[in-house]
Amino acid sequence: MIVGILKEIKTEENRVCMTPAGAEVMIHNGHTVLVEKDAGAGSGFADAAYAGAGARIVDTPKEIFDAADMVMHVKEPLPPEYDLIREGQIVFTYLHLAADETQTRALIKSRSVSIAYETIQKADGSLPLLTPMSEVAGRMAIQQGAKYLEMAQGGHGVLLGGVPGVDPGTVVVIGGGVVGVNAAKMACGLGAKVYLLDMNLDRLRYLSDVMPANCFTLMSSPATIRKLVKEADVVVGAVLIPGAKAPRLVTRDMLGTMKKGSVLVDVAIDQGGCFETSRATTHGSPTYVVDGVVHYCVANMPGAVAKTSTLALTNATLPYAVEIANKGWKRAMQENAEIKPGANVIDGKVTYRAVAEAFGMAYTPVETLIAD
Repeated sequence: MIVGILKEIKTEENRVCMTPAGAEVMIHNGHTVLVEKDAGAGSGFADAAYAGAGARIVDTPKEIFDAADMVMHVKEPLPPEYDLIREGQIVFTYLHLAADETQTRALIKSRSVSIAYETIQKADGSLPLLTPMSEVAGRMAIQQGAKYLEMAQGGHGVLLGGVPGVDPGTVVVIGGGVVGVNAAKMACGLGAKVYLLDMNLDRLRYLSDVMPANCFTLMSSPATIRKLVKEADVVVGAVLIPGAKAPRLVTRDMLGTMKKGSVLVDVAIDQGGCFETSRATTHGSPTYVVDGVVHYCVANMPGAVAKTSTLALTNATLPYAVEIANKGWKRAMQENAEIKPGANVIDGKVTYRAVAEAFGMAYTPVETLIAD
């Protein structure tokens, strides 16, 4: 198979979907790897490193789309790429389609095989290709929250860890999954008072056992959120319904009760955001203020730490990419139940239920497309 590694074109996205070491593994499996010029530069990987691993460097994305059987990205295809995607071509990347009808319709029109990193799912319900970026984003959420609490950044001047004789800041983390736990760990490590909310009682029992003493686990409910946001210096939105649009948990009315200069960090913004006042921002212009509350809603947070993120991403995605390349997408989905839920749009049909429901589109079970 010819595998194409594209340069990211999303604003200030510095990650690349495969390292030179990953390209070498793909080539050792008998595949040809095309890498767009400077694709790895933002993550510290020079073209010479890819060439040294046996990949071929090409000048334009069109060359990759024209030649590759499978194209790989980190972030979703953007409008300049829609018409380059070929019928039957495998597009393997983060898609987040439930929050993006325009992209969904473009992929339907292309009749490509669109496989989303974020919906590949293990038998235990975990999302192995979302996990590494969720770990990065959760940790970054506290770094950013702490920074934007500074008065020079528009915050109200609270140090999350406090100092002897002065109370620490209060952090509310909504969602006890990978993002939420990593955010809570970082906030606890800084010395903040941390509330970690989830709706799964068994999960809360587990977290109560393993989290530090300054982390307080609570059952999530509208009433609990309404109460805690009044006290919070930083609120982290870390909710996820796999492949679906995020629920709106902090309303505009709640915003009016929060401290002026407090900070909202919406890690769920890729899936539409979990705060009513959220809208996607960029690393170049990461924040805005509503009702005196600073909003940080960067849709590709891990792109700011591209070296770490690229290494973590390749560690997770490479085995699946190699399997798809080795077997072809149909046999890979037939033989590996983890890959099958990754199918979002195939041959003009929406094959992920939550995406179909988000836009009132017809849903086609992927099983009907991979049957012998």
